[in-house]
Amino acid sequence: MPTIKPDWYSIVNPHAGSGKTMHEWHTAEKQLTRHKVPYKTTLTNYKFHATLLAYEAASHGYRKFLTVGGDGSVHEVFSGIMKYCDETGVAPEDFTLAVIPIGSGNDWIKTNHIPHDTAKVVRLIAEESFGMMDVVSVETSEGRCHMANVGGTGFDAHVCKIVNTLKERGNRSARIYVTALMRTIFTMRKSNISVKADGVTVFEGASYSLAIGNGPYSGGGMKQVPLADNNDGLIDYMVVRRVPLLKLLGEIKHLFDGTVNESDIVVHGQCRQLEVTGDDIVEIDGEVKGNLPLKVSAAGSKIRILKRKSSSKS
Repeated sequence: MPTIKPDWYSIVNPHAGSGKTMHEWHTAEKQLTRHKVPYKTTLTNYKFHATLLAYEAASHGYRKFLTVGGDGSVHEVFSGIMKYCDETGVAPEDFTLAVIPIGSGNDWIKTNHIPHDTAKVVRLIAEESFGMMDVVSVETSEGRCHMANVGGTGFDAHVCKIVNTLKERGNRSARIYVTALMRTIFTMRKSNISVKADGVTVFEGASYSLAIGNGPYSGGGMKQVPLADNNDGLIDYMVVRRVPLLKLLGEIKHLFDGTVNESDIVVHGQCRQLEVTGDDIVEIDGEVKGNLPLKVSAAGSKIRILKRKSSSKS
């Protein structure tokens, strides 16, 4: 068993935030030193490098991780921690995950009320403003992984696929999600899926989309699962039925104002285990993770995360 280290292991994605990362990280370093927060820094060199770095750091005794980047970076570091936990049996509760948000997607911080301000984030870390987050396990055709925020199949997955393609081509604009959303609406086919929540069939037939949520936000602020709470031990799901395109377009506003559960084209609920069968791709935390079938489980494990408390002055 490795000796547990007190330092924060900082994994910095220098490509996040359209090149703004290193400037923000230098600010963060000054603030960490000012607040006497011990840390070690390492930089990622390629996509998914953060997962390997987090796994190796955990095996060397690091239990506190500071991610510097966007939602993708959070997912990668979380995945590395969970890979280590799965292989060793160490409890996720032994780990703490924090983020200095930089990047085009920052939905995870919205759920946890983390400010988009480096100095304030470091202050929260120094004040030990932490909460707990459910660990949600996922199985797809690619195997087992874990979800920190939101995933899905159908519409969601195809939007993510387009977003990632645009990012790889250098497009980092704030409207990238809206662009992908509109492009997907006019090009994606409907898919037939079957959805079971805790063993009970809740939907079967043609659909546009299925969203699963540990947290409520995705796609740059959309609320596909607005009631999701990442510390309630439950998975939220939302299925969009197949309807005429004009009706679908008329319902899009509900994705942004948190009222999607009020739409008559939606089937929604909560469960501890969700099973989906069909023929489509799957995305987890913005990354395409193989194809259906999909099995999602909230098994009861939790990880400690940075979370602004309601009484915080930050």
